[in-house]
Amino acid sequence: MAPKKRSLTYEFSKGLVRENPVLRLLLGTCPTLAVTTSTKNGIGMGLAATFVLLGSNLIVSLLRKSIPDKVRIPAFITVIAGFVSIVQMLMQAYLPELNKSLGIFIPLITVNCIILARAEMFASKNAVLPSVIDGLGMGVGFTAALFLMGAIREILGNGTFLDIPLPALQAGGWIEPMIIMILPPGGFFVFGILIALANKLSEQLDKKNDTGVKDPLAEECVGAINEASACALCGACSVGTKFRETHGFKDQSDEAAQDQKGDKA
Repeated sequence: MAPKKRSLTYEFSKGLVRENPVLRLLLGTCPTLAVTTSTKNGIGMGLAATFVLLGSNLIVSLLRKSIPDKVRIPAFITVIAGFVSIVQMLMQAYLPELNKSLGIFIPLITVNCIILARAEMFASKNAVLPSVIDGLGMGVGFTAALFLMGAIREILGNGTFLDIPLPALQAGGWIEPMIIMILPPGGFFVFGILIALANKLSEQLDKKNDTGVKDPLAEECVGAINEASACALCGACSVGTKFRETHGFKDQSDEAAQDQKGDKA
């Protein structure tokens, strides 16, 4: 049976919650925890990764039939590295402060598990348009996760949002800034909370989308055989074997053996 084709809407939306690369698949956690000390860093890293995702998925999908299987991983990394170089040069030219703030994590997009996973698992096996939509959805989901983490940590840790001071969260305000939130322990704390929320939201979406429609063929089979009969037909364990002997169940092999004896007689 041919695999069921999914809509472009599904391919885009799956990266937002159900298969969010950070909060559900737990990929790319190193840059997620390292650069989300501020909202700007999170947005910048997310947009850079999204650009690379789009470009790499596009090229890998176009060349999927031309790339030999034995060298597909080096080929994918070469394609990804090309787009990472483009991103880095653009940021050095137009966003030098952001490039300096993100530092080594821009070049490390080349070996980011999210980028390579989408190239290997999706773009190399699907047409161009679904691959581009998949890359866009995963990129938006990655950016959203980094934005949330960066915003929470910056607001609670620095008392600012996008470097704009929030008087209520400054020194002498309603709440004193919690420096721990912009330190590694605070990053892990926010990360865990967001993972829990993403899992809960994903469960709610699955329940909402469950229409309750059952296969009519499966419904016809309900009640057609009871548990005892199923156990006897299996006979894989001692319980089933004993049940078969007690109630006189015979399988095809037993009947075949009896037929052979009858023929010989």
